[in-house]
This record gives sequence, C-alpha cells and structure tokens, in this order.
Amino acid sequence: MKEVAAPAIPLFNSLSSQNTIQMDIKNKTAIITGATSGIGRITALALAEKGAGLVLPVRNMERGEQLKKEIMERSGNPNVELAECRLDSLDSIRQFAEAFRKKHDNLHLLINNAGTWEVKREESEDGIEMNFAVNHLAPFLLTYLLLDMIKASAPARIVNVSSSAHKQAKMNLEDPEGKKNWSSLKSYAQGKLANIFFTRKLARDLEGTGVTANCLHPGVVQTHLFDKMPRFFRKIFGLFMISAEKGAETSIFLATSPEVEGVSGKYFVKKKETKTTRHAHDIEVAERLWEISKEYCNL
Repeated sequence: MKEVAAPAIPLFNSLSSQNTIQMDIKNKTAIITGATSGIGRITALALAEKGAGLVLPVRNMERGEQLKKEIMERSGNPNVELAECRLDSLDSIRQFAEAFRKKHDNLHLLINNAGTWEVKREESEDGIEMNFAVNHLAPFLLTYLLLDMIKASAPARIVNVSSSAHKQAKMNLEDPEGKKNWSSLKSYAQGKLANIFFTRKLARDLEGTGVTANCLHPGVVQTHLFDKMPRFFRKIFGLFMISAEKGAETSIFLATSPEVEGVSGKYFVKKKETKTTRHAHDIEVAERLWEISKEYCNL
C-alpha cells in the first residue's frame, strides 16, 4: 500500500496552525518508536522542526539512516540519533534502554507509536504471540525501564498510540496470547485495549510526579499496518483511510500542546478526550494486566 508523501512545506507549522498553540520543546529529549514510516515518521519530523532532540529506536538501520537524513534536511535540526532496537525482542528493548541511560541524562517525551497487525498467529523470539508482544509488552517494558529517568525529567509526557479497535475486545487475562482461541482481529484489538489499561494504570502511579500518560486513536491511517491483509480488505479500508499527516495530529497534540498540561490517563480521538468502553475503565483488570506483564518481562 502506497504511503502518502509528506508535504514540502514545514510540516510542524502546517499541523500546529490547526487550532493548537504548541508548547516549547526545544532541546527536550524525545523517544519515538516506529518512526521510519507512517504517523511515527510524521511525528518525528514535526518534533524535530520544533527543536526537540530525537532518539529513534529502529529495526532497519538503513531505513533509519534515510529517515535521519530526511529529518535533518527538512528541519535543520542535527540532533537526531538512531539506535537499533527490535520491538519483538525483550532483550533488544533492554539493550536499547541500557544504552540510552548511559548516553542521556533525561527523557522528557516517550511516544510509544510502533504497532503491528499480524494476520497469522506468529510468535516473537521470546515465544510470545506477536501482536501481544509488540503492541503491548514492548511499550510496557520500554516505559518501565525508563520510567525513573522520565520522572526525574518532569515535566514529562508519555503518549501511547492505541486504537478504536479496542472496542472489539475484552482482556483475556487467563490467555492473553490466544493459545486456545486466536483470531487476528481479536488479538490486535486486545493489544490496543491493553494500551489503554496500561495508560490508566501508569497515570494513577504517576500522580503528583509531573509526568502525564495519555493514549489515542489516530484514525484509520494509510500506513504499512495493513500490508499483511488480503488485498480485498485493504481496498475496503482504503475507502475511508486518512493520510499519515492527518493521523499524526493527535500524537503531536498530546506531545506538545499546553492544552493537555496536567491531563493524564485519558483517551483521545481527533485531539479531543473521548470515551472508551466501560470494560477499559476496570482498574482491577489494569492492575492484573500490569502484574502479568511484569512476569512476561521478568521484572
């Protein structure tokens, strides 16, 4: 599926002019996962144009170098750093976090943007179902390992990219990997629901620290997320997909807008706080999922 090309005009200015005054993030440090394509790429470009220092964990270093060159040329910001990291590997995430901590003193913004939608049941190198591993455990572990640094850098923000697909699932804590009964949609939806539970639990734990955590649905965005789907379904989705530029607006809003200063534990769509399902508000499920996730990650 072909991605929509980024506009030639300064990207951040084009987005920020749409009803939002932007917070000063110049010289602030930001990590963005999944930045080599889609809304992650647009978000990285936008933050770089505002002067943020970017650290981008990437799976494919060749694509990462291309992105780094593009960001530097378009933004004039030389403060762009790449680090190899595979989000389907708990060891790789640990190595990235350790290397980041050795090199950097602070972290003001963490955007857990990367995601996958596997149409066949696959397992990560850790033997964990891939949708659950990448969509939930990867952002959980990365955030957990860097959380003390984020708190020490307050005011700081954590932004988790979820999806309205969460409405199609309930959290199966007895079998989160779908070993007994797996379907592509339910697996993806449960991972996105887990993002919301994670955000809400995180926000409760971060009260009074100066760090906020929010999540969002970006819309049905024309990205590589749907590449593994049958062509017929891609054509159907294509009828109502939005561009990556449009899809990135809420991520950028939550990362930079003073309008959400102090706002935490919320779910946003089109830059507006929006309701989730009633199930997604169950803090007991959030607490249990947190403990299960720690066990998966050997924390």
